[in-house]
Amino acid sequence: MSRRLQLLVIVLLAAALVGTAVALGTRDGAPPGAAPDDAPAPSAPSAVPATRTAPEAAHEFLASWVDDGRVVRRDQGGDTVSEGQAYGLLLAVVADDRTAFDEIWGWTSEHLVRADGLLAWRWDDGAVVDEEPASDADLDAARALVLAGAAWDEPAYTEAGTSLAADVADRMTVGTALGRVLAPGVWATAADPYGYNPSYASPAAYAVLGDATGDPRWAELASGSAATTAALLDVSALPPDWAQVHGDGTVEAMPGAAGTGQSVRYGYDAARLPVRYAESCAPEDTALAARLAGPLGSGDDSLPAELDLGGTALEGSEAGHPVAWVGRAAARAADGDVIGAADDLDRADRAAQAAPTYYGAAWAALGRALLESDALGGCAPLGDAA
Repeated sequence: MSRRLQLLVIVLLAAALVGTAVALGTRDGAPPGAAPDDAPAPSAPSAVPATRTAPEAAHEFLASWVDDGRVVRRDQGGDTVSEGQAYGLLLAVVADDRTAFDEIWGWTSEHLVRADGLLAWRWDDGAVVDEEPASDADLDAARALVLAGAAWDEPAYTEAGTSLAADVADRMTVGTALGRVLAPGVWATAADPYGYNPSYASPAAYAVLGDATGDPRWAELASGSAATTAALLDVSALPPDWAQVHGDGTVEAMPGAAGTGQSVRYGYDAARLPVRYAESCAPEDTALAARLAGPLGSGDDSLPAELDLGGTALEGSEAGHPVAWVGRAAARAADGDVIGAADDLDRADRAAQAAPTYYGAAWAALGRALLESDALGGCAPLGDAA
């Protein structure tokens, strides 16, 4: 090959390489494959969704997990629990979806409402299989009904919500030296010490129902729950899934609802506590949520779903469950770490899509609803950043 031909080949190869680089969008100082400065933002792959708004997250949950008004736990055999119905009602309010709300409350009224007005906990294969009410579900449902009544000017919903609220206050609260607290069910009110689930307390729900009913017991529940949570956090860095409260105000972490079972832990229940307190409008409540930010750490790659009360991962703990990310997002938001909180909500979304479960999907959506939206009557700590 002549020298002239060799030079021509070199020039042509160089031109081809430059064209390829431009086509790939490389630029000075950028790694190969980086997008050019003026390129449109890439759409997120299906396994890694872009940041959702609270209404979008609510709509997606309703579309994926609700059949004819029934919130179906598809990953748990297809049953339904009162908790799920209440979550669906709350998310229908956030989505401003009157049709979905009507259907969910219609199914709940037909299949779960007991003679005393409370909600049976579990329905499966065409019938109620556990009639014991769960106070967190009834509390969330009452809140959703009151909010729906106001949002859509529907007195029937307001009346249903205030009636359910009265039933909860009458039958599932107890007085202690720390103040009035929400028992997890009717069963837990029978004798001192009282069974207690710290994550069932919802200061924002208490405020909504107090305003709607004028019943002073809701303010008593707010102060009593805060005092009980503070007492638990004075003993350990993280709150337990289950505890018991003595009439004299003594509090103790417990290994389960009945005081037996797995070891004491911060797990799938307790992770909801910082969310409930972070959305409160009372600074003393958000300060309680902020106390969990340090013990929950700041790792970006994984977050164990079950920890001991000092913050150490338990053996065999699932990594990165959506409710774990949402719980830490709430603690970070309450502590002023807006960027970290928003990142954790995105991690919850990715985890929920990577391994879909009813509970994970519900809390990925509720995390945005309670922390970013004012639709549920609280003071969302990420509302300005959403």
